[in-house]
Amino acid sequence: MEPLDEKALAPESRCELCSQTEPTLSRRAFLRRAALLSATGIVLLSPHAWAGRALASSGGNRNRLVVVFLRGAVDGLNVVVPHGDSVYYESRPTIAVGRTGADGGVLDLDGYFGLHPALASLMPMWREGTLAFIHACGSPDPTRSHFDAQDYMESGTPGIKTTQDGWLNRTLAQLPGAHAPTEALSMGPTMPRILSGKMPVANMPLGRAAARPMPLDHPIIEAAFDRMYAGDDEMSTAYRDGRAARKKLISELQQDMAAADAGAPSPQGFSQDTDRLAHLISRDSSIRVAFLALGGWDTHVSEGASQGQLAAHLRPLAEGLASFKQALGPAYQDTTILVISEFGRTMRENGNAGTDHGHGNVMWVMGGNVSGAKVYGRWPGLGSGDLYQDRDLAVTTDFRDPAAAVLSSQMGLTDAQIDRVFPGRPRAGNTIVGLLKT
Repeated sequence: MEPLDEKALAPESRCELCSQTEPTLSRRAFLRRAALLSATGIVLLSPHAWAGRALASSGGNRNRLVVVFLRGAVDGLNVVVPHGDSVYYESRPTIAVGRTGADGGVLDLDGYFGLHPALASLMPMWREGTLAFIHACGSPDPTRSHFDAQDYMESGTPGIKTTQDGWLNRTLAQLPGAHAPTEALSMGPTMPRILSGKMPVANMPLGRAAARPMPLDHPIIEAAFDRMYAGDDEMSTAYRDGRAARKKLISELQQDMAAADAGAPSPQGFSQDTDRLAHLISRDSSIRVAFLALGGWDTHVSEGASQGQLAAHLRPLAEGLASFKQALGPAYQDTTILVISEFGRTMRENGNAGTDHGHGNVMWVMGGNVSGAKVYGRWPGLGSGDLYQDRDLAVTTDFRDPAAAVLSSQMGLTDAQIDRVFPGRPRAGNTIVGLLKT
């Protein structure tokens, strides 16, 4: 499978909201990030990282959580398709996924909802009961700005822009025991908002760049940096944690590469990254939280139905997740994967055979502890009186509800701890009871 080419698959035109950029970091924060990045190579600690983390991992609950963020707002109505509602087909004359039984038709899930055919490799997980969806799920904040919506979903505080850290970092702070530098791992070129905060996080580049030697790996340069950061100050401790994490992860990657030389090469693209993450998890039980992100889901133009732009992204995503499950082996039973996106898209297709920024979406949940083969949530309907602002799927499940259920059942957090992860979260009207088995 070829790697995802986001530029080749990007829409031909973009709306004003899509061109918004992240505010510039302060000079002090930028210099601090740059210094830590150059010092650690594979590890970037947030500006608020505090030092002195022991390498020993805690015992007890060894379950883990992996979050996959689909940046750009995936069209949830063409992912988990309400094929039992004729309004869906009337509103999408060119991009509706065909009915069940038709060539390129939806893969029926429960008689009303069906899966996009490009996601066929996920059907075994659905049939075995380890894959579920929560429809009409999302952030209660009405913004249609990619940047703001992603910020709110990653901070876990919709509508509040002053939150300094991300909810996955706050999750780490609630886990008991000593914390290894590799307890949280971000697969990507930069530290995501969701993992920013006081807890140290390992940041690994994607693809072949992950294990590429750096100038710091030269013994003379390494020794010079070691002398420079030999003190007890925050920067020195962060440097040593970062170097320890890099050496540990690189060693594990080299073992994987040596094993792969005797067999078939790793698949490309997303599957390559999920396989690498699975092998790291299998070798390193200290990894409790991991994060990956994929772009290219902003389908304003030529979205396509069973084939086209959206399908070309969904297929490698599904194959990567299926490969991840297989590569995890027994560790899949202890892993829960959340697939999220900042918001959904308009129910009606636009004049460019695409969809614009919407509201409600679908969240995916898979893993050994998931009570799957079910579409959770309260379905609001697609009639004009049911739509949010007469254009979008409404949000009937706050995304923090299923995330909180995972933190409780999967990660063993108490209600009080979850309140610290999601301050101000809704506590009534939960529509996803029974999402996890324990």
